[in-house]
Amino acid sequence: MPGVYDDLDLSPNELELARLQQQATGGYVDLSSSNPTEHGLIFPPQVLQQAAEGFWASRRYAPDPHGSATARAAVVAYYAGRTPALHLTLDDLFITASTSEAYALLFALLADPGDNLLAPGLCYPLFEYLAALRDLELRPYQLCEEEGWRIDEASLRAAVDQRTRAILLISPHNPTGSVIQQPVAVLRELGLPLICDEVFAAFTYAQPQVPPLAALHPELPVFTLNGISKFFALPDLKLGWIALNPPARHFLPRLELLNDTFLGANSLTQYLVPALFAQGMDFVNAMVARVRTNLDLFFATICQAPQITLRPPDGGYYLFPVVHGWEDEDALVLHLLAQGVLVHPGYFYGEAAGTHLLISALTEPTQFAHGLTRLMQALTRS
Repeated sequence: MPGVYDDLDLSPNELELARLQQQATGGYVDLSSSNPTEHGLIFPPQVLQQAAEGFWASRRYAPDPHGSATARAAVVAYYAGRTPALHLTLDDLFITASTSEAYALLFALLADPGDNLLAPGLCYPLFEYLAALRDLELRPYQLCEEEGWRIDEASLRAAVDQRTRAILLISPHNPTGSVIQQPVAVLRELGLPLICDEVFAAFTYAQPQVPPLAALHPELPVFTLNGISKFFALPDLKLGWIALNPPARHFLPRLELLNDTFLGANSLTQYLVPALFAQGMDFVNAMVARVRTNLDLFFATICQAPQITLRPPDGGYYLFPVVHGWEDEDALVLHLLAQGVLVHPGYFYGEAAGTHLLISALTEPTQFAHGLTRLMQALTRS
């Protein structure tokens, strides 16, 4: 049967089959989930209820290819308060149904079928599927683990050819947590448009701030992506945005047409955005504090486990440790699952030297502590 994804094997993999069996027999502590609503992180319902009351009384459909002006104004104010500040106008913002939709729009905006985009060789497995929808090649560039997952500039430079149309960057990076703190010389040298995903920007750890990449590289066209799923733990309300810096305004008319073609962001969620920023930051700060507490516990615990190596991440809410003494990530993860703790193998996110695990520090703290205990016990028994 022809069509997109026709060549993929979509049957359950060995880990999923083992997870289902373990769930039916002994159960497990899930240290892999990043769904905040599964961990008791529920945005205050009273804020949503009160904010929504005005919507029903004034409800009118008034589509705008940029999205609601009040929602955009709240996002503009948020960026003005970042360190360093990123100064935007209302016209620089496009509201989308999600960050994934924002990526899809930008892929269509910047590249034709047969062109290529550069993305980290280690990252969340989303881009390859979005690229396939446009018949685009996704070319990997490498990150240097021994240097805190810094961009390998030689690798990035070598991946570029005459059909390269944009570079994807994630800061804080998923899954390593690295944050781009300074301008990157090779980005300025190449002069390509940058798509920067900063959906984890609220979550800092080893670094106190996440500088907006558009502020670090004001000379390049930068499209900054974020949304409310991670920021406010609202994946069910689904809203994202694209922010254009001055050099990216060249693309503004065509992006208007693209977003107007779908108008994917619903009116109710857009209406709620000002209240999220005005009344939701205490919740965000509490969520960030939970993640930091879990990260602190992890680093206090792994000091007792010579099998694990990891430097503190700059930000984000994932841990991506190296586990020594194992060469097969599948075998390691299945061993841990049999001992009652679920994590992801590192290769789910791409290629990295050594044996890695993915652990979510968004987990409810009691469960996180319980899961770490099981993890250490299982590694001791291996």
